[in-house]
Amino acid sequence: MDLSTARAVVSGGASGLGYATAKRIIDAGGHVVLLDVNTEQGEASATTLGERAKFVQTDVSSEKAVRAAMQAANDFMGGITLAVNCAGVATAGRTLGREGPWPVENFSRVIQINLIGSYNVTKEAAAFMQQNEPDGQGERGVVISTASIAAFEGQIGQAAYSASKGGVVGMMLPLAREFAQFGIRVNTIAPGIFKTPMMAGMPDEVQESLGKQVPFPPRLGAPEEYADTVAFIYGNTMVNGETIRVDGAIRMQPK
Repeated sequence: MDLSTARAVVSGGASGLGYATAKRIIDAGGHVVLLDVNTEQGEASATTLGERAKFVQTDVSSEKAVRAAMQAANDFMGGITLAVNCAGVATAGRTLGREGPWPVENFSRVIQINLIGSYNVTKEAAAFMQQNEPDGQGERGVVISTASIAAFEGQIGQAAYSASKGGVVGMMLPLAREFAQFGIRVNTIAPGIFKTPMMAGMPDEVQESLGKQVPFPPRLGAPEEYADTVAFIYGNTMVNGETIRVDGAIRMQPK
């Protein structure tokens, strides 16, 4: 599929990996609808991207909100061919901390946003994609979710985050198999340590230290490199049911 004609929905699209992805699509000539809980940043980002972009305030953990957002996106773009799940939280805490066991509501919130949110966006976007006319290879759409290397090498304090991202990886293949009949591909990207807004808020020396842990290149990943991976997946019809690590060969230690 060609990014120049993409009609994309990007959750978490107001900033970070999501915004970089949206910009890549806009620069190629496509259309994008940004879904995010941050109204101020979302509207500013959509304005910066121009008339082919739109912002819809959305809590991805709410099925009702996501369904309404997809309808708005479909109306704005005249269809949906790409959905990219970038919305997420990285809340961490030791299960047995100094103040006692970690509250289960904290665990549940991470699962609701990272895993259930990704599922909500995936299924609601796919419901519109299946109505598309197939291209020359029978393809109607692509879904790309964001996992993390924490899905494979979760650190101490990341039980909730790792569980949520492991779930994202785990549901990808069954969805790819189910959606095959509609010509919809489903893939996952597992980023390493990237320079997102959350990371940018850390002191420079901390960022530099984390970057040096990456074998090569010894630095933090750039959001544009994530966007490059989205573009590659979208354009290569044979990439389906796959998790692609984009991490500079890092393997996380226990802490």
